[in-house]
Amino acid sequence: MVDFYLQLHPVVQGLLKGLAVILVIFPLGGLCSMAERKVSAWIQGRQGPNRAIVPWAAWIPVIGPFLQRIGLFHVMADGGKMLFKEDALPGHVNKFYFVLAPIVAMIPALTTVTTVPFGAYLDPSGQVIPIGLANVDIGLLAVFAVSSLGVYSLILAGWASNSKYPFLGGVRASAQLISYELSMALSVIPVFLWINEPGSEGTMSLSRTVAFQSQPGFWGGTWFIFLMPVSAFIFLIALFAETNRQPFDMPESESDLVGGFHTEYGAFKWGLFFVAEYAHMIIGSAVFTLLFLGGWNPLPWVSLADLMNWAHHAIGSPLVIHPLVVGLISIGIFLGKVILGIFFFMWVRWTVPRFRYDQVMELGWKKLLPLAIANLLAYAIGIAIIQK
Repeated sequence: MVDFYLQLHPVVQGLLKGLAVILVIFPLGGLCSMAERKVSAWIQGRQGPNRAIVPWAAWIPVIGPFLQRIGLFHVMADGGKMLFKEDALPGHVNKFYFVLAPIVAMIPALTTVTTVPFGAYLDPSGQVIPIGLANVDIGLLAVFAVSSLGVYSLILAGWASNSKYPFLGGVRASAQLISYELSMALSVIPVFLWINEPGSEGTMSLSRTVAFQSQPGFWGGTWFIFLMPVSAFIFLIALFAETNRQPFDMPESESDLVGGFHTEYGAFKWGLFFVAEYAHMIIGSAVFTLLFLGGWNPLPWVSLADLMNWAHHAIGSPLVIHPLVVGLISIGIFLGKVILGIFFFMWVRWTVPRFRYDQVMELGWKKLLPLAIANLLAYAIGIAIIQK
């Protein structure tokens, strides 16, 4: 099967990869929407979505009521409503750019997925080989460069709406991106200063960061969240701001902007903005996992290769270290960490109140940026002394 795929024309391979991304991201966006409502209901002591059901499922004993209770059919109802609801186009908007904005929102969200490795397998020599759509050497730089383009969709939506509150939401989005992008970039520089030691080949590959958290020894197997906790903290705070998640949802801010940039949107176009937001949240959690939580390694100081070799010796079957088995296990470990990251995003949203706009700016420029600079200087000096 793999050989057949590799023999296909590169254009066909690209189309298949693009189709795979769409078929994964859109359902995940719907599942995140349902999970958000279930998590919020759990945190606030409410029932949550548990009533929608289709007739044929109601006839299935045990399974039907279970699917109804977890709210699975609400995802189907939301998808149907988003697709078939009347998509009104206000007469006062700039129609071309108004329609273009949600499309622009989806492009960075779908593109960044290709540069994020999501698992690994062992080759016959025991070498760990990452799994990804495009294992590029500038992985993190590509993620930063492409994902930052997503703010243009919010600016475009606010401007094209020809309305006061959407325009203010777009302006807030651009200011917030500039304020926190600097801190985010500075927070990851110590990680790559550590990885790109003197004499080694320079890289910004995300899979390389996982490889450095998979080495033998105490320091070799330590996850970067323990080696560089301040960097992880700054990156996480900036990630909330970059994904417009509460308490940093200034572009929306329903209390004073009645919805912000998407006030004039509805139906499918409105849904695209939030599929893109959930996609950015998923990719952000994945990048945080790769940088600071060991990627597909199960535990600190226990790499994927160690786990599979131990299982191979314990069970004694060569199927344990088969590339397909190892790949599925690594993807499961990686997805488990990403799901915990997504849950943390939702947990914070439903427990921390929204900041005021001036507080967001003050936190970004007066608190987080100086902390990121001081953190970078401290690690740059420390790494230089250690590596010398």
